[in-house]
Amino acid sequence: MLHGCLQDPDDFALGTRMNAIAGEQRIFVLYPEQSEAANQTRCWNWFNAANQRRDQGEPSIIAGMTREVIRSYNIDARRVYIAGMSAGGAMAAIMAATYSDLYAAVGIHSGMPYGAVQNFLAAIAAMKNGAAVGARLPSKSIPLIVFHGDQDIIVNSRNGEQIVSQWLGDSVPNSRQETSTVRASEGNGHAFTRTVYQDGSGHVAAENWLVHDAGHAWSGGGSGGSFAVPEGPDASREMVRFFSSTRGGLLERIKERVRTLRASRAD
Repeated sequence: MLHGCLQDPDDFALGTRMNAIAGEQRIFVLYPEQSEAANQTRCWNWFNAANQRRDQGEPSIIAGMTREVIRSYNIDARRVYIAGMSAGGAMAAIMAATYSDLYAAVGIHSGMPYGAVQNFLAAIAAMKNGAAVGARLPSKSIPLIVFHGDQDIIVNSRNGEQIVSQWLGDSVPNSRQETSTVRASEGNGHAFTRTVYQDGSGHVAAENWLVHDAGHAWSGGGSGGSFAVPEGPDASREMVRFFSSTRGGLLERIKERVRTLRASRAD
C-alpha cells in the first residue's frame, strides 16, 4: 500500500482501514514509507524518468521490500498485489507496469498513468488537466481496478480514464465492457458509475469506479486519516474483492479447483 503526498504509513492505514480488512481476511499488508530526504512532501517521485524503470530508483526499493516480505512470511507469490493513492497510485501504476511478474493485480486510487510525464512541471499540468495515455506498457498488463472522484481538483479524474485506456491498449484484444450506475442512497452517500472490462475469454481485465461528487480522498475510508472520507463505496474492500477474484486470486483458484473436481467425477 503506497501512501500519497503529505502522508505516512500510519496515516494511510487509518484512512484506508486496510489493517482491519487484513485482520478479518488474514492477509499481510506492507506500507513502504517515502522519506522527507527523498521528497520534502513525502511524495513518491513518480514523475522522474529514473523512477519509472525496473531495477532502478524507488521501484527497485519497493520491489525489494515486497520480495523480502514474501520470503520472510512464506507468502504465496501468486497472490501479491499493489495499490496506492495519488502519488502512491502513480507509483503503483509504475510498479504494476514494470514488475508484472511480481504483482498479480493493481489498485489505483486518484492516480496517474504509467510514464505520463518525465518532470515535475509536466506532472503538475497533467494532474490538473489530465495526462496523455502515457507510455506503452513494457510487459503484459495485470488486472487493474481504478477509483477516482469526479470532483477531484488535485488529480483530474480524466487520469483515471487514461489509466484504463493505457492498461487495455492492445494487450486485451476483443475486450468487452459493462457499465452500471448506483445512486447515492445505495452508494453509501455517493453515487458512482462502475465499468467492468472483460477480455475475449470473459476474464475481468479492469474495473473503473467513478465516484460522483467526490474529491481527492479515499472512498469509503476512515475519517481518522487524511485524504479519506467515510462516504462512498468502500475502495479498500472492493480492491481486496477484485484481487481475490482475478485469475491468480484465491476465489478464482477455488472455482477452478471445483470445476476440476466436477470434471473428474463426470469422467
